[in-house]
Amino acid sequence: MGHSPEQIAGRLALEHGRTIISHESIYRFVYHRTGQKDYWHRLLPRAKSRRGKLGKRGGSPASFIKARRPLSQRPIEALNRNTPGHWEADLMAFSRPGQYVLVTHERTSRRLEVKHLPAKTAELVCQKLIAQFADLPRNLRRTLTFDNGTEFALHYKLTQQLGLDTFFCDPHAPWQKGGIENANGRMRRTLPRKTDLSLISPDQLNALVEAYNNTPRKCLAFRTPNEVFSRISKHVALQT
Repeated sequence: MGHSPEQIAGRLALEHGRTIISHESIYRFVYHRTGQKDYWHRLLPRAKSRRGKLGKRGGSPASFIKARRPLSQRPIEALNRNTPGHWEADLMAFSRPGQYVLVTHERTSRRLEVKHLPAKTAELVCQKLIAQFADLPRNLRRTLTFDNGTEFALHYKLTQQLGLDTFFCDPHAPWQKGGIENANGRMRRTLPRKTDLSLISPDQLNALVEAYNNTPRKCLAFRTPNEVFSRISKHVALQT
């Protein structure tokens, strides 16, 4: 039913007025059965094969990214989502070689932009980002936040050509750009990692993105990202 062990244990305690079983006991049993090759972990909401965070493998390329600025230097106005024009970017990879999707997310409206990429080279990613943001008014492209992937190594060209300030999460902390991480999770419902992008036409990909952008969101008072972004764009146009 998609319930976590903690939700199950808490609900049982609520219904019976006392603790019936702890969530730790449920986890222990689930992973015991997984160890017996019954793979009960697949019933968990996140279907993780073992508990806890995965260990950090290797170092971070952060120290090799030219002109990298940490997230701590990003304007504080970007934190509360009230000021539009602050974006986040990420790359969704798929199981087949050479299949990637470049995703950008506007923090105030939650609007998503998606571009199919045949490779994840820094030059190609930079070209796509410049083409996307060049047509936006300056007030709608204030900052852009990345993780420390090498595909974003040419970020400084966005600043040079567009005046778009770029910032990076701390190493091994992609949760610091939580908006796009949440958006990626939602997109994975229709574009799981095993998807073969060669079988999806540009129109089909655009339709999936539009379905996302036209879905009412509780955090937007049940307005859609497109509606909020349109209202913001009109307000910016009136100011200029």
